[in-house]
Amino acid sequence: MLLSILLGFIGAQELIIILVVVLLLFGGKKIPELMKGLGQGVKEFKDASKGDGKTDSTETK
Repeated sequence: MLLSILLGFIGAQELIIILVVVLLLFGGKKIPELMKGLGQGVKEFKDASKGDGKTDSTETK
């Protein structure tokens, strides 16, 4: 779905160029680490927005 939205704004050729530039900048070994960190950040954001009770120690009782 996200890919179809992106392709609506930019063409496939531009998307390929962007992916190649990212690969050249970060290298093949660093990209999975970046994606893992991004995924953890999104998960933490979703958990915080839900308010599932997992808060830090600054919460007052």
